[in-house]
Parts: sequence; C-alpha cells; structure tokens
Amino acid sequence: MENKEVKIPSSENKMKNKPSWLKVKLPTGEEYKKVRNIVSEHKLHTICESGNCPNMGECWGAGTATFMILGNICTRSCGFCAVKTGRPLAVDLEEPIRVANSVKLMNVKHCVITSVDRDDLKDGGSIIWTETVNKVREVSPGTTMETLIPDFKGDWDNLQRIIDVAPEIVSHNLETVRRLTKQVRIQAKYDRSLEVIKRLKDGGMRTKSGVMLGLGETEEEVIETMQDLTNAGCDILTLGQYLQPTPKHLAVQEFITPAQFAKYKGIGLKMGLRYVESGPLVRSSYHAEKHMF
Repeated sequence: MENKEVKIPSSENKMKNKPSWLKVKLPTGEEYKKVRNIVSEHKLHTICESGNCPNMGECWGAGTATFMILGNICTRSCGFCAVKTGRPLAVDLEEPIRVANSVKLMNVKHCVITSVDRDDLKDGGSIIWTETVNKVREVSPGTTMETLIPDFKGDWDNLQRIIDVAPEIVSHNLETVRRLTKQVRIQAKYDRSLEVIKRLKDGGMRTKSGVMLGLGETEEEVIETMQDLTNAGCDILTLGQYLQPTPKHLAVQEFITPAQFAKYKGIGLKMGLRYVESGPLVRSSYHAEKHMF
C-alpha cells in the first residue's frame, strides 16, 4: 500500500463515492421505531446518531443502542468525528438515572456507553461515568456493560474511578496509526492512549480498542499498531473503514477491501488478540455483545 499523507480537506472537497460493500439499507421496522422513541422521550444522546453510524438500522432494529453521556458537544476537534465541537453545556446530574431507566425499558442485555471528551471538567466527567455505571447496575442488574471512555488527558486518578466500578469491558480507541495521530486526533496522543489500555489491563479490566482504516496508513503501520495494542494488554480490537462525515472532515484516502480486513483479522488473532472484529462497516460497538467471552 502506498504511503500517503493526510491533509484536512477544504469545504469544497468532493466526498468519494462508496463502493458496493459499504452500501447499507435505510433504518426501518418496529423495533427501530421503538428504540428511536425511547431515545427521544428520555432526551438521550446516542453515538449512533451523533456519529452517523452506518449500522444504526441493524443495531436499533435489534433493540440495542450505544448511549453517549455528558452531552453531545465535545471539547475536542478530531478531524474524523461528526460529533459537534464547542463549549459543552453544564453536566446533567439526572443523566445517569435516565440512561439506567432506558436500559431497563429497552430490556438491554449488554449495554454500551460512551461519552464526548469533557476537558473542561476537572474530573473529565469521570464522576458522571461512575454514577451511570452504578445506576445501570442498580436499575438493571442483569445487564452487562461496555464503557468506551476518553483518555481523561492522562489524569490517572480519573481513570482509576472507571477501574474501581469495573465495567465488564472497558474500551478506549486508538483510532489510527502513530504517524497520522496528530492530524486525525489533534488533542490526543498515541502513547497516552496505549498507556490508558495498559493501566486498564493492570487494573484487571477486559480491554478493547478500535482503529479506523482508509486514512492513508500502510499495511505495515496497521500491523505495527495492532502489535502496540497487543503489547499494551488489549484483548479486543475493532477495525473498520473510515467514512468522511462531511466535506469539512478528513477525506477518505482509500476504501479498504473486505479481503484486506479479513487478512488483518487473521494477523491480529495470530498476534495474540483474543477477539478481532474486522470489516468495512465495523464500528466500536458493533456486535459488542459477542465480546463478552
């Protein structure tokens, strides 16, 4: 694969047409409508909507959703992400119980919770994180949880709060290879994210991370990234195709073929990763219930 350099496209940048393997059906069905109504009624934010996830129809149709806490405005401005950037609203102290009640109402067996980055808060949002986990356990004790957390700017006391409540899976996405991190995740650091995974593993967590492909990385860099994650103690890895949300976001450099995704899965499993979800439409929480091995 050719070594390409990523550049932030101008607003006039024309988005590439998707290949056939990236076409998805529009969301339909009674279960999909039911989940949408619950999300709307309880004033919940989902990364499914905010992140323009291509699997929303499939997942919502199965009665599952990934809840996004701490609002829907992020303090960071990553070049790939469709979530709004700006000054977030005040923390909603009632959010944990609303999420918990919705999990019970939806009869969710395995719940995925993520959040925006809240670099404006001293605790990075970690207190609301722990309260949400505790409330879900209290209201729906049969539900297992995956928490997709930020890096808390490397404040390990805030990370420890997550370890202390011990969700069944704790995920933190590396998102891209080392060389592209500054362009793709402007306020993040590659090694800091690896340190998050390491500390989670040292704390006894089942660990997970995700990487997007198609931003100009080489095959060698992808394999190196998988090895870095394995060395840090990552158990589960998701690999998916980056899709440009708007013309103002980073442009897709390449559409990775299903065969190449399958190759990466084989390499990752041989490397020692316990589970690899790899495919064009894979996202962090896709088939998350299968990661409860």
